[in-house]
Amino acid sequence: MKNRKQQMNNLTTFKLSSLILIILMLITLQVSAASVSKKILMVVSGYGQEDKSAGYEFDEFSKAYLVFKANGISVDVASAKGGIVEAGKYDSSKVYNAKALADKSIMAKLAHTLATGEVDASKYNGIFIVGGKGAMFDLPKDKALQTLIADIYQQQGSVAAVCHGPAALVDVKLNDGSYLVANKAINGFTNVEEQLFGKKWLAKFDFLLEDKLIERGGKFQASDIMLSHVAIDGRLITGQNPSSTVGVANALVNSLGIKAVVTEQYQGDKTLALVAKLLAGDKTALTTLKENQADYHLPLVGMYGFYYLKVAESNSQIANALMLMTAAQAEMNNPMLDMKIATAQQKLGKAEMAKNTLAQLLLEKPDYQPAKDMLKTL
Repeated sequence: MKNRKQQMNNLTTFKLSSLILIILMLITLQVSAASVSKKILMVVSGYGQEDKSAGYEFDEFSKAYLVFKANGISVDVASAKGGIVEAGKYDSSKVYNAKALADKSIMAKLAHTLATGEVDASKYNGIFIVGGKGAMFDLPKDKALQTLIADIYQQQGSVAAVCHGPAALVDVKLNDGSYLVANKAINGFTNVEEQLFGKKWLAKFDFLLEDKLIERGGKFQASDIMLSHVAIDGRLITGQNPSSTVGVANALVNSLGIKAVVTEQYQGDKTLALVAKLLAGDKTALTTLKENQADYHLPLVGMYGFYYLKVAESNSQIANALMLMTAAQAEMNNPMLDMKIATAQQKLGKAEMAKNTLAQLLLEKPDYQPAKDMLKTL
């Protein structure tokens, strides 16, 4: 009797375990099916075929694609004319680019992009528009792309764009005649970023992206230069610059009803995220940087401070620029950076510190004339 009771208990335990296992398998299959059933169209500029210096941004393409792949989402690639497209200059050794380049499936799609005029919007749950200088030239003029974006949005799909990618949105109108971006939170590459990093292109652009999005009624928002900023307004998702790419891609995944999996945070993005904390007054971030230098890209910290000083207006902003440059000074050992450090010190009324910085520079480079000239003014 006792053995029979034990057998019954064992059978019950076995059935319960089996039931739990089946439930877990079903949940996994449902989640997997939900991801696989979703499809995104990635759009890139084809302008690089005309001007190789103004292609699409491969860094943005690869980062976003890897997010979609990690979440089991199917991807197609399109451009205005279809066929082969040209990326702007990029570093193929960066981990995300190397992974994308090794993916034969996506590289084949990049080599034979679909023409936007031949794409069926009903096949896609979302669209992701990659940035790069080229996006300012051909994407805003692509009527087929405008229709495609509007159709995907109006069939309850999601629209995402990053950096200069939102240029594709400026003339998109919905069925009621309103602009897609009107009265919605929006962003993209800012006027300040254009002045700092794209000045040579300004005369060639038909418009400044920030100005045009505001003109179309968008509620433009932004963060400090080159820091990640993702604007989300329902199913419209836009990112300010390259460092916003992963954030935009994850937001697009979430908008499709899929909880985005946590993917690798790349060193450059991780570094700029730390810079954002430093600028926000998080004093522990500086300690984190000093104690974990190998995890961050110190030259990027220094260069950020270099450019941040150019747009700094208040003493606190100048002090932040100085902090960033000083943190990377030893690593970079660059006379131009040293000059900017001395300039920041001078602006803050720290003449003796500026003199010391210049004197140290002249010890290493006795004939460096800019340091000699500045030293005379202190």
